Amino acid sequence: MDKGKESTGSLSVQKGVSQPPSVNPDVINRIRKNRRRQLTSDDYVDGILRGNRTILSQAITLVESSLPEHYDLAQAVIEKCLPASSRSVRVGITGVPGAGKSTFIDTFGTMLTHLYGRRLAVLAIDPSSQQSRGSIMGDKTRMDRLSADPDAFIRPSPAAGTLGGVARKTRESIILCEAAGFDTIIVETVGVGQSETAAHSMVDFFLLLMLAGAGDELQGIKRGIMEMADTIVITKADGSNVQKAEIARAEYKNALHLFPPSQSKWYPRVMTCSSTENKGITDIWETIRDYVSLTKSNGYFWERRREQAVTRMHETIIDTLKYSFYSHPEVMALIPELEKQLREGETTSYKPASILLEKYFSIRR
Repeated sequence: MDKGKESTGSLSVQKGVSQPPSVNPDVINRIRKNRRRQLTSDDYVDGILRGNRTILSQAITLVESSLPEHYDLAQAVIEKCLPASSRSVRVGITGVPGAGKSTFIDTFGTMLTHLYGRRLAVLAIDPSSQQSRGSIMGDKTRMDRLSADPDAFIRPSPAAGTLGGVARKTRESIILCEAAGFDTIIVETVGVGQSETAAHSMVDFFLLLMLAGAGDELQGIKRGIMEMADTIVITKADGSNVQKAEIARAEYKNALHLFPPSQSKWYPRVMTCSSTENKGITDIWETIRDYVSLTKSNGYFWERRREQAVTRMHETIIDTLKYSFYSHPEVMALIPELEKQLREGETTSYKPASILLEKYFSIRR
């Protein structure tokens, strides 16, 4: 029998040459080594300040994490990034379903980077699945041009049931993006009604997108949101919809005259635009610049930023207390049994809550 052949009865099989692994072992070892190395707060901050988008994304993931072991590290990263933040224009964008928020941001953002040389970060807050808590709509996939723009950074995050149409850690994500050198921040909210107050409290300029011809325009959105809006834009003002958009613009303009003057001394404007035909887009940015110029000159811009810092303080207190409460071993040990009693109808919601709070405060004493 020839060497290198194996006999299987009447059949002779050639063993052949052993194949090399499909992936270079050195690459695998390098990946494993990098996984084992835990980034420190200084590593995160250094990468963010250098504009490393991979580390920026990892830092936002860290900040959004609800794991107790990530909390202290995330707070340290945010604290160290604060001195390099507050150098951007923060724009909140909300609107009724179907108003074309993502399409508008794609066109608007591309115009900002190409025509005005801005560096743009988009924090796109998606509605969340009640089952998986993940994003439903995938806004990044609907911003084709902006996703490929080297001067733009898009970060989709699930709202995960948070009120205000923003993710739980949107405010902190803004700080990280500003520290990374982005001079324009867009926060796209899910558009959930009056709870948009949360989004309004973390931006400089609040833009409300509306549709024409959807029926009952002036009753289609709550007065509270219209009072918060610095500008209302009627979208999809193209084709046969142009006349409807102009009628809607006039109606909203008249309605805004009924509202009291704002503290900023800015009179809200009503405009029309077409994202697909790129009409009215530059006018919107010029309006934002006019607003920033006015509010900086009269001091309202910085006063509002200081108020936002106060709001951030209170939110940090709430987050810290929540973290301290739910991460305490004795409290954690009680929760499963109390939840079981609730599910079986053996008690009301208030009694277990009182038991847990009494346990927590007795521990703290």
